[in-house]
Amino acid sequence: MDSTAARGGIGSRAVRIAVAVALAAATVGLLGVTTSDASGRLDVRRERWGTMPDGTVVHRYTLTNGRGMEVKLITYGGAIQSLKVPDRHGRRANVTLGFSSLEGYLNPANPYFGCITGRYANRIARGRFTLDGVTYQLAINNPPNHLHGGNVGFDKRVWDAEVVRTRDSVGVRFHYVSPDGEENYPGTLDTTVTYTLNNRNALRMRYQATTDAPTIVNLTNHAYWNLAGEGSGDINGHELLLRASHYTPVDRTLIPTGEIAPVAGTPLDFTRSTRIGARIRNSHPQLLIGRGYDHNWVLDRRGSGLELAARLKDPRSGRVLEVLTEEPGIQFYSGNFLDGTLVGTSGRMYRQGDGLALETQHYPDSPNHPNFPSTVLRPGERYDTTTIYRFSTDD
Repeated sequence: MDSTAARGGIGSRAVRIAVAVALAAATVGLLGVTTSDASGRLDVRRERWGTMPDGTVVHRYTLTNGRGMEVKLITYGGAIQSLKVPDRHGRRANVTLGFSSLEGYLNPANPYFGCITGRYANRIARGRFTLDGVTYQLAINNPPNHLHGGNVGFDKRVWDAEVVRTRDSVGVRFHYVSPDGEENYPGTLDTTVTYTLNNRNALRMRYQATTDAPTIVNLTNHAYWNLAGEGSGDINGHELLLRASHYTPVDRTLIPTGEIAPVAGTPLDFTRSTRIGARIRNSHPQLLIGRGYDHNWVLDRRGSGLELAARLKDPRSGRVLEVLTEEPGIQFYSGNFLDGTLVGTSGRMYRQGDGLALETQHYPDSPNHPNFPSTVLRPGERYDTTTIYRFSTDD
């Protein structure tokens, strides 16, 4: 042994520094990545968040930027568990509904808080569709229809996850391979959903999938928003704009009839920013069916790229959410079936209308309506679509 090192001199100090550097590098590799752009610091951290009944570990990733935005994502369902943004005075609040522990998400009554929904988001009539002459029968988990991928859809899977970063963003890439026949869908679907956060307070979600046999796919995120703060009350005072002059009317089971109808002259017209509560108690037949808003709006698209689909504002806090998407439709759901039986991250119960969903998507039941945009994916093709949730204030 070097005598200097043995005496705790220069050699020993060099060894200690080398060990410290190695441990720090290992810690960063396991727990976090920090990067920055001209606007400020971006960071992502990982923690163990819970354990599934079969022993599978669920992790939570926390994304932060230099403007006070924080997003927490869990590997169970690839869900947004919490999302904090500042109001017009710089005060932060969590603006998405969710649970404070994994047990809440495992509750069968969990209404898809923040999750990735698939293989087919929204409803399929009677759980049945025909593809290339073969008829498939899916689970009837929302009688009499199929909803959000079935009994054990993508929202109930633990996804593989890895940290990603670019020059101006940090994020998490979730990956799940759905085997042929899972929930009775044909084809092995290899799915990746990548969430990235930048310093412009924009959360980007890119959905990608490939298949080894013809199948159908329609993916979205099912976050519930309350810009006044989760658990603070209802969203009736929020103002909503939808860039959609048409919608798809539904039957009494919330399945589209196949008609694409104008919103003009109905309480479903949000082509101008309108307070949600202004007409939610209107006796229009479509509102009676859904106990409020639970419909697909046909977006007035001008091209195939990202376009503004919705703008939501809470006048009290000044918080604004803009939804940009490449999808042809958006489902606005006003939280009609929240009934006070669930307690959220704030420790407060969720009652009817305490949050709303803005789900970018292809239309519900598209496989059974040839006049709707197709949701068929074939071998050699790539499903690839992006949606952005962008937050700001009105000041």
